[in-house]
Amino acid sequence: MKKILVLGTGGTIASVKTEEGFKSSLDINEILRHAGIKLHNGYEIHTKNILNIDSTLIQPEDWEIIAKEVYSGLRDYDGIVISHGTDTLAYTSSMLSFMVQNPTKPVVITGAMKPITEPGSDAVKNLRDSLLFAMEARIGGIFVVFNGKVMNGCRVSKINSVDVDAFKSINYPDIAYIDEGGQIKYNANILDSYSRPRGSLKLDTQYDPRVFVLKLIPGLDSRVIDGLLDMGYKGLILESYGTGGIPYRKRNLLEKIKSISREIPVVVTTQALYGGVDLSRYEVGMKALEAGVISAKDMTKEATVTKLMWALGHTEDVDEIKQIMHTNYADEIKNISQ
Repeated sequence: MKKILVLGTGGTIASVKTEEGFKSSLDINEILRHAGIKLHNGYEIHTKNILNIDSTLIQPEDWEIIAKEVYSGLRDYDGIVISHGTDTLAYTSSMLSFMVQNPTKPVVITGAMKPITEPGSDAVKNLRDSLLFAMEARIGGIFVVFNGKVMNGCRVSKINSVDVDAFKSINYPDIAYIDEGGQIKYNANILDSYSRPRGSLKLDTQYDPRVFVLKLIPGLDSRVIDGLLDMGYKGLILESYGTGGIPYRKRNLLEKIKSISREIPVVVTTQALYGGVDLSRYEVGMKALEAGVISAKDMTKEATVTKLMWALGHTEDVDEIKQIMHTNYADEIKNISQ
């Protein structure tokens, strides 16, 4: 009989209404009882609570805890489901993709937009779909299952703060869909190109959280970067416009970036949800390349943030970090630009 491990970390799915608003309170066994899940198609379900917090409170140290639990569980179980809050779910699923490499079994992260105790909650469907995929998946990896979709864990972003269809796969197709009858319908095109695992199962939890995301806006004063360096940040992500570029007219942010790009890695991503970065397309992008920035290419913001933290845990050499950022570990990146 196959065994599935369900890990509880809290979040909306575990919340109950209090005088101070919804608060993460239910443990994973209570969540499964509310969902009416005890035994599923003859598979054993084992549970463990590792956190019980609103995911707004998630910190990088928690990712290391979750990663170690997942790595340990993959030795003894046939699949793993992680119940998680939605606000930082995409960050957790992305970091797990780097910390737990080459799983041959499915690791599924899910949650809910409505607490399990509330009428009409999406928690039951998401839990059942996640357990189904963890039990019967034909591929291994880190996945997010939400609203009937199976998505690559390092390709998701939360795109809606209230709707049950809260997550989308960015610049990458959905892996599969789960219909109301519990049938898994795989995306045949993605199965043909799915390239994992690339080696043996590996746990690598080294990271440095000193990464700052700076969103570019008209009028931004470059002196803000001096403050970030003074605070000890070791990596900077510029959330730029369109396909990427750094302003240099009137307020010359480009000059500042050029002066620090050999000191710390400066990664350029985009404020646009889809399409990614192509610094070779416009003059402002070409100048950014000449200034020494690293393109995030088509990675999500969440994957870019966690990958840079993970890279900094291994080295502070800018050239080595660029190589790591442009290495494909879990289908989080494809080469669409320099």
